[in-house]
This record gives sequence, structure tokens and C-alpha cells, in this order.
Amino acid sequence: MNAQLSTRLRHLRLSGMVEALPGRVAQAEAAPLPHLEFLELLVEDELTRRADRLYARRLKQAGIVTVKTLADFEWAFNPKLPKVKLVELASARFVQTHAGVLLIGPPGVGKSHLATAIAVGAIRAGRRVLIRSTFDLVADFAEAEATGARRALVQQLTRVDLLVLEDFGMKRLGATAAEDLLEIFVRRHEAASTLITTNRPTQDWGIFLGDVPAATAILDRFLAHAEIVPMTGKSYRFRQRASAPPEA
Repeated sequence: MNAQLSTRLRHLRLSGMVEALPGRVAQAEAAPLPHLEFLELLVEDELTRRADRLYARRLKQAGIVTVKTLADFEWAFNPKLPKVKLVELASARFVQTHAGVLLIGPPGVGKSHLATAIAVGAIRAGRRVLIRSTFDLVADFAEAEATGARRALVQQLTRVDLLVLEDFGMKRLGATAAEDLLEIFVRRHEAASTLITTNRPTQDWGIFLGDVPAATAILDRFLAHAEIVPMTGKSYRFRQRASAPPEA
């Protein structure tokens, strides 16, 4: 390929075209293509490459290391799970209306897998996502308080289109966590979507947050536009443990 052309395309930030050009030239030489069709194919290659890069970048920004989808989920193990509703949530239409989702159920029924699949669906729909577990959130707030970065953390948690908080209630939060979370929910109320996974009933939130008034205010805002999705069934982890070969 012409080195000068490659340099000029890269200067225009058309690296997708640079990578696709040799193959497209070979294709055109093997079966002559009209000039306009050749150009259309190159433009499509560039757009595809940009979409792939954006998708990869937003997965990283969301904190998703392993991509999980609904196609990977073993629905037959817990047939009572609301599959139709979960498939609808993975379309990310609820993010467009700034609605919330509460996945509530015992440990091991697949809440984390499904939350990640919904998050991936939102990213594919062009949305910005952030996933944090309660354990990470505790560390985030502690570090932010120690370094004076609380404002930046709150902004990060409030600006994304979909905030996923996993294992909510699995760990008692710090002394100021209830106030911090309340600020986040106030800022996100009717402005962005939040998805929470938990095995704790909402009446217990005041206990693990250590602040009943703040928990009440959080729930008032969150549940006003949130869909509660009960998750019932057996634990996948117990099955995996039972099927594992005995140690030598």
C-alpha cells in the first residue's frame, strides 16, 4: 500500500481505513468494484472499527473485565427467573427513561451475571456505565476521604448513564457512607438510571447503612421509578461445588 496514503489517512484519524485498505484493494482487483461501492466499503470499515474501539473503551471504563451476556446464562437451572423481563432490561430502554432496577434474591442465583449482561446491553446501546460492588464502594469512599477526592468520586458516580451497585447490603458501610450515597441518589434521581443487586430486603437498608433517615430518603427516590425484580432459585455456586472432583 502507498506509504504516503497510509500516513495521510492516519493523520485524518482514519486508522480503520488504513487497516482495511489492503484487503479491499485485493477484493477490488479480484472482482472489479465500482468506485462508489469501494468507497462505501472503506467508510463502513472505518465506522465498524470506531464502534469496536468505543465499545472496548466503555467496557474498560465500566470496570467490566469479563463480558457476560444473556446468551451465556443457564436459564434452565432456575426456570422461575423472569427471563422475559430480564431480556427487556438488557435492551437498555429503561436507561433512556432514567428508571431504576432492583434485582433482589438469595446469593448464587445469578444476580451479578445478569447485572453485567444488562450493563453490557446498555454499553452496546451507546450508554456510559459504571459497575461497583459494595466492597469496592467502601474502599472508594475511604480513599476519597483520605485524599480529598470526594467531590470527584461523587461526580463519577452521578454522571454515568447507568450506575450498577452490586452486593448492596453485604457489608456495613462507613460512618459517612449513608450521606454520600444519599447525595448520589439525589443527584441521579430522574436524571440517570441505577441498578442494584442485593439479598437484603429494603427494610434492612437502614441497618447496614447505619442511618435510617438517609436510607428512607434513598429508597424514596430510588423506588419511585424503579422496577423490583425478585430472583428466586437454587445457587449455581453450590452446584458447581458439588460437581467439582474431590481433591487428591
